[in-house]
Amino acid sequence: MTGRPTRLRQRLRRLAREAAKFGTVGAFGTVVNILVFNLCVHGFGLAVVRSGVIATAVATFTNYIGNRHWTYRARDKSGQSRELGLFLFFNLIGLIIENGILALSHYGLGFTSALADNLAKNVVGVGAASVFRFWSYRTWVFRGRPERETVTVGTFPAGAAGPAGAAGGPGGAGPVGEQERPLG
Repeated sequence: MTGRPTRLRQRLRRLAREAAKFGTVGAFGTVVNILVFNLCVHGFGLAVVRSGVIATAVATFTNYIGNRHWTYRARDKSGQSRELGLFLFFNLIGLIIENGILALSHYGLGFTSALADNLAKNVVGVGAASVFRFWSYRTWVFRGRPERETVTVGTFPAGAAGPAGAAGGPGGAGPVGEQERPLG
């Protein structure tokens, strides 16, 4: 029974580290997103939603590099073409969330100032899309290798022979029947 709380704490710590790395990559991507968005709108005079889509696409590229090579670098890399396809698919949904909020604010609600556009896209939109992306990346895109744990199946008194002649206890080979199996 003492192993279960320990495993839970370990899983929570791994999740917290993963979320922190994802957040760091996402923060960098958000800076890229904001810069490209404002450059497109104010520098090139493009429409806000078109600028939002371009900015999200550029940020998606930078985020893939950061997540693949830092946040999820230890994850299975055997199906990278599948992974990239799923990454792009879920980012397309994130792009729709992010820029749909911008379109609703700008065109639907009439909030057309630069501040309103930036808040709608880069705060509310990016925030909502980030929650979706974190869930989808860890669930579908950057799938982990099965975690291994040691499970003690049984032990035998000192000097007693267990399965296949293994002995447990002092002077023996240790617990008998230890096996590895995937978690969850």
